[in-house]
Amino acid sequence: MTDHRFERVVDRRGLRDFVALTDRVYADEPRHVPTPRQQIRRWWRDGVPMYVLRDASGAVVGRSTLHTDAAFDAKLGRRCQLFGLTEYTAPAARPLFEALTARADADRETLFGPVALLPNQAGGVITSGYADRGFIDSAWNPPRYVAAYESYGFHRRFESDTWICPVPDGGEDTVGRTEPDRAELRVHRGDVRRLDQQLDLLRELLNASFAQLGYYTEISARQLRRQTDGLAYLLDESLLLYLTRAGEPVAFVLCVPDISEYVVRVRGDLHLVNQLRLLATRRRYRREAVLIVKGVLPRYQGRGYQRLLSAELRRNLHTGGYTTLRSTYVGRDNPASAAQYRALGGRPLHGYTFYEKAL
Repeated sequence: MTDHRFERVVDRRGLRDFVALTDRVYADEPRHVPTPRQQIRRWWRDGVPMYVLRDASGAVVGRSTLHTDAAFDAKLGRRCQLFGLTEYTAPAARPLFEALTARADADRETLFGPVALLPNQAGGVITSGYADRGFIDSAWNPPRYVAAYESYGFHRRFESDTWICPVPDGGEDTVGRTEPDRAELRVHRGDVRRLDQQLDLLRELLNASFAQLGYYTEISARQLRRQTDGLAYLLDESLLLYLTRAGEPVAFVLCVPDISEYVVRVRGDLHLVNQLRLLATRRRYRREAVLIVKGVLPRYQGRGYQRLLSAELRRNLHTGGYTTLRSTYVGRDNPASAAQYRALGGRPLHGYTFYEKAL
C-alpha cells in the first residue's frame, strides 16, 4: 500500500470526503444511484466505522466501512469482517483491499461484503447487465469492480439477479375469496396514517418469511425504522399490500415509486428542500416502481398466496399508470420467486453477488 494512507473518518471534513468520492468515481454516469447522503451521515453518527484511502497527494481514492454483526456471524457460523459503501478509483482497488485485510479485527475469519450494512438491507456488486441503469436499494458498478474483487481472491456468495418486468393489465381477484376450509382471504392496502403499525406487522412477516435464507438476519424494529425513514412522503399506498387468511396476516409485498432518476440528479442529497421538491413533483416519478421485498409465512408457502398478492399488485400498478416494475435481487436458489417474474414477461436485469475472502 505504498504511498497510500488508510484512515478512519473522525470528523465532518473526513465525512464530506467519504461522501464526495462517488461524485468523482461516477462523474457523468447516470446508471449509478448513490446511497442517500443523509443515510451515510446517520450511520456515521451511529458509530459505524468509516474509512477513506488517500493517495500521496492526499486525495481520496477509495472508501469503505469496516463493521461487524453478531447475528450475521451466527447465521453464517463464522466471524465475518463486514465491509460496505465500498467505492474506489481503478488504480486504488488493490491498495484498498490490502488495507481492508490489514485493518480487519484480529478475531475475524473472513471478509464479507460489500454490504450496507447487511445483505438483507443493501449492498452487493452487479456482475452483468451493465448497460441497464441501477435503481434505489440496488447496486450499479462498472465491470472493473468484478475484475478487481476476483483478481484479489474474493469468491462470489449468494449469487442472485435483479429483475425488470412490464406492467400488464388485469389480475386475479383476491378480495373476499374463501379457501376450502372456509377461511376468508382478504387484501389490505397501506395507510400512511397507520404506517408505523403496518410496518410492525410487515416486520414480523418479513422476519418469519426470510428466516430460512442463508444471508438473512432478523431485522429489529429500530433497524426497520431507520430503513424506512422518509417512506411516508414517498409511499403509494396501493403498492404496500398484505394478505390475511381468516384475519391473520400471512403474506405481504412492498413496492415504492422509483425515484432513482431524482436521486441521481441531486447526487444522493435528499436534504429537506430536495425532499420537498420531490414531494411537489412526485407524480413525475410514478411511471416506474421498485419491488423492495415480498414474502409468505413458511407454513403457508406453496398455496399460491404470493401469486394472489402479485395479481392485486399488477392491477394497482396498471391503475396507477405505472409501466415498469423492477425488483431488488432474488437468489438463484429461489426459483419460485423468479418464476413469478417470468410469468409477468420479465427478464433478469443485473447479475448480482456478494463477495467473501478468507483472512
